[in-house]
Amino acid sequence: MKTLQVALGERAYAIHIGAGLVGDPQWIQPHLAGQQALVVTNDTVAPLYLDRVLGSLAGIRHHHVILPDGERFKTLDTVNLVFDKLLSERHDRHTTLIALGGGVVGDITGFAAACYQRGVAFIQIPTTLLAQVDSSVGGKTGVNHPLGKNMIGAFHQPRVVVADTDTLDTLDERQLRAGLAEVIKYGLIGDRDFFAWLERHMDALLEREPTLMSEAIARSCQNKADVVAADEREAGRRALLNLGHTFGHAIETGMGYGAWLHGEAVAAGMMAAARMSVHLGLMPAAAAERTEALLRRAGLPVSVPESLPATRALELMAVDKKVQDGRLRLVLLRDIGEAVVTADFSARDISATWEDSTTGVAPSAVTVGGS
Repeated sequence: MKTLQVALGERAYAIHIGAGLVGDPQWIQPHLAGQQALVVTNDTVAPLYLDRVLGSLAGIRHHHVILPDGERFKTLDTVNLVFDKLLSERHDRHTTLIALGGGVVGDITGFAAACYQRGVAFIQIPTTLLAQVDSSVGGKTGVNHPLGKNMIGAFHQPRVVVADTDTLDTLDERQLRAGLAEVIKYGLIGDRDFFAWLERHMDALLEREPTLMSEAIARSCQNKADVVAADEREAGRRALLNLGHTFGHAIETGMGYGAWLHGEAVAAGMMAAARMSVHLGLMPAAAAERTEALLRRAGLPVSVPESLPATRALELMAVDKKVQDGRLRLVLLRDIGEAVVTADFSARDISATWEDSTTGVAPSAVTVGGS
């Protein structure tokens, strides 16, 4: 097992990465705020792991709520299901919410914890690769709105993250590849050596080789932990973690939440950012070609959907958390391992990039092995 630290002073917490962690009370009970807990999961994960987590809460007054699975349920209405359970079972401000699932469950649970009685403790038990390397770490929580992804939320750090690599054995191929998009992102934004490591080991990662998968998760989490510790609330450097996300969120919103997985949309968005970086003279074309080659090897989309026109994409990108004083900022690349936040571009540059990145192929069709 590997343990990393997110250094946030009195709110610092550990990320435990290893096999067989789910169901072991030593990773959960020391981090409870009191003698109450609510486990939040979904109807896909519950049959697999809920009983184990409930078993780890022996001696604790606990309840659970099972949410519907899918990005389209990442809404305020779904958060209310969590509040309904907390209130009906009389949970007080010393309760602890436990998120058991992927990124949607984690975001909903964290947001509910941030809001309930003005803030209660929560714990992350991520069960997808994407959640283990990205969404469970850093304290970003929230829900979607029909006009924009993750536009309603709060910063609320977990007390601990427990990433059991055994849960990846039950992950389908499409979800695994979507998680690899976020892993690749860390190499692109600030870790050139990690990007090269991924080039060497991508085939083994797709085969879920345990040692290499644990290393990929640990290196991704360390990269994110370092950024979060330096810039918790995204005043500067943390914005680099959004490489590909402005393009990607436009895809997710424009195509309907759930049509594209988050990691698929981010992969297409990262490739669009790379193309735009070349177009603006920031990034060498050879670096963009390496980026595309690695994304393709991971079975990820490298183009945006043809059915989403550039004009609509621009409208959606205007509703982005990186908009400042009415001006959109993007995370672009100077090279592999060197990202930058910039507003030095025009709407015409974005439109040209979008048109150059268009394809009519759906993400599941370009995912090697399907899903």
